[in-house]
Amino acid sequence: MPTYQQRLTEQNLREEIVRIGQLLWQKNYLAAGDGNISARLAPDRLIATPSGLSKGFLKPEQLLITDMDGHKITTFAAEARGLEPSSELKMHLEVYRQRPDVAAIVHAHPPTCIALSIAGVPVAPCLLPEVVLTLGSIPIAPYATPGTWEVPEAVRDLIRNHDAIILARHGSLTVGHDLFAAYLKQERIEHAAQITFLLRLLNKESQPIPPQEMEKLLNIAQTQGMLSEHLLQETCVQCGLCSTAHNLKGGTP
Repeated sequence: MPTYQQRLTEQNLREEIVRIGQLLWQKNYLAAGDGNISARLAPDRLIATPSGLSKGFLKPEQLLITDMDGHKITTFAAEARGLEPSSELKMHLEVYRQRPDVAAIVHAHPPTCIALSIAGVPVAPCLLPEVVLTLGSIPIAPYATPGTWEVPEAVRDLIRNHDAIILARHGSLTVGHDLFAAYLKQERIEHAAQITFLLRLLNKESQPIPPQEMEKLLNIAQTQGMLSEHLLQETCVQCGLCSTAHNLKGGTP
């Protein structure tokens, strides 16, 4: 059965990207021309936000079509003339190469996520059941100069086993089976980051979810298909609090 995104026309996708850009801007996840959004339009085509424009004020006609090497496909829309793909499209292309299951990508600059990455503080490690059930673990990718080939190299290995990544000093990257799913993961990680930050303000030591409760959560995630198997296994590896992986399919403690 085709997914929701696969049933959308090009115009629908354009309008959905604009809507997601507005949500990110309204949530203060972006400033000025920061961030970028893309989606699979066809097996060999992407639709993506252009470089330098505020994502809160985009027009559908300003979005660009590229091939899977990042080359712009000619458009006759007057609003798109002179616009170029973001230099960070290289990161999106690498994600699509590594994850054939991904249909949409959102890169934003949520303030709390960035602050924690600069401080070297991980976001909600085994603290929140909602994060465990929907994202598993949230790694921090090493710093890479924005717009360079360093960025796709920094996320290449991590994105194979994660749907959400913090980019050190540079925001967050989330993926999904459609645009809205990728956007909601941005909300989830910034909310988790805010809780992590508040714990630090309260000068309270983080209390991870006990191993037996983590086992329950991961069993729920597994039986209900909330996390793919690779996300389940990676969560256990990253957490390191318990041997839950021993109870998962083919896992080892």
